[in-house]
Amino acid sequence: MQNNKYLYWITFVAINGGLLFGLNMAGISGAVEMIKGEFSLTDSGLGTVAALLTIGCLVGALFTGNFTEKYGRKNVMIFTSILYIISAFGCALAESATLLTLMRVLSGFAVGATSVVAPMYISEIAPAHNRGRLVSFNQFAITIGIVLAYIFDYFLMDLGDNSWRYMLAVPGVFGIVFFILLIVKFPESPRWLLAHGKKEAAVKVLANIGGQKLVDAELPEMEKALHAEQKKEKMMFSELFKGKTGKIVLIGTLIAALQQITGINAVIMFSPEIFKAAGSAQTDSVMQAMIVGLVNFLMTIVALWLVDKKGRKTLLLWGAAGMIASLAYLTVEFARPVQNGVGVLVALLVYISFFAASFAPVMWVIISEIYPNRIKGMAMSFSTAVSWLCTFLTVYFAPVIQGSLGLHYLFGIFGVFSIIAFVFVKIWIPETKGKSLELIERELGL
Repeated sequence: MQNNKYLYWITFVAINGGLLFGLNMAGISGAVEMIKGEFSLTDSGLGTVAALLTIGCLVGALFTGNFTEKYGRKNVMIFTSILYIISAFGCALAESATLLTLMRVLSGFAVGATSVVAPMYISEIAPAHNRGRLVSFNQFAITIGIVLAYIFDYFLMDLGDNSWRYMLAVPGVFGIVFFILLIVKFPESPRWLLAHGKKEAAVKVLANIGGQKLVDAELPEMEKALHAEQKKEKMMFSELFKGKTGKIVLIGTLIAALQQITGINAVIMFSPEIFKAAGSAQTDSVMQAMIVGLVNFLMTIVALWLVDKKGRKTLLLWGAAGMIASLAYLTVEFARPVQNGVGVLVALLVYISFFAASFAPVMWVIISEIYPNRIKGMAMSFSTAVSWLCTFLTVYFAPVIQGSLGLHYLFGIFGVFSIIAFVFVKIWIPETKGKSLELIERELGL
């Protein structure tokens, strides 16, 4: 008999990493002006403090795969929880811009590592019939973290000159809770245990999750896949780009890149400036951010509901179509001398809604499913690192394009990438709904 309580408990513990991901990404938004004044930063210096988080994310993601294979998914999560604690309190106590920047990079390492290990772990412990929903819970936790960050910033804003320190300390408190949950009662991935000769422990985890029925269903498949992997030579990084493996890694990496270059982080990060350009100068920027974060959160719930019912590919296609329509409207609207402020707000929220219900969670589901166990750690690290690189490039170039060409060009570019994403999903993305990881591997010919 399936023990849903235990399964959802360990999923809840794992997605605390996603919660911290969201808290760290959005938490600095309310502190920006105070940090700028505290350390007498130029706009460029402030941009460096904010943007270097994504470089840390890229580095953290790139190296996490090897560590998860060597030390286990659980131990990497424990390590990231410690990084979250150190970096948050380090930021809060920083007495110089240099130390603050270093702590932000350290926070980036933790976020990058979390973005790899959390979906990987959940995909390995979840039964096939609800794996999509459970992996999507990680993205759901990220959106909760973003909303909480905005709420904490809003209520901490009036606590004096040091309120920015309290804002940046918030993830540290949640990091302590995450650390305690991990060390008290949290199992290692059964697939990792089996691969490292700990069959008895793997069987115990499977039995706790789904009873003997899950053991009978999953264990033979896992052993068969592991036996086939052991016949092959040790995985080399160069193999990620060769033959059938290279094709699958290319598909996973391109969907990870398209998730970002369709513009989501630029739209969320610069939404106050977009609203201002549309004539909403009096609207409170923190309240706007809370609305955007709330819509992002609510539409992720839609994805949780649909991902195992309608399938991954269907959600991605509908998501891309909605993003294309809203970006087309924004392109036309900002090409006019005067914009309809209400129309811009609605179009932006529609864009965010379709993204949150599709590409935001489903990309992580896809790359956690299509990579076989033998290459999963390394391949997910590579794809996630490319995703973070695209995040950095998108956020870096968005204001440049806006300043030199105008917002209509920026939204037009994002719209073209959304069209490319639709075509790519239609032709190349396989449907993996309801299939075991081992069956997916066989169907992909790996």
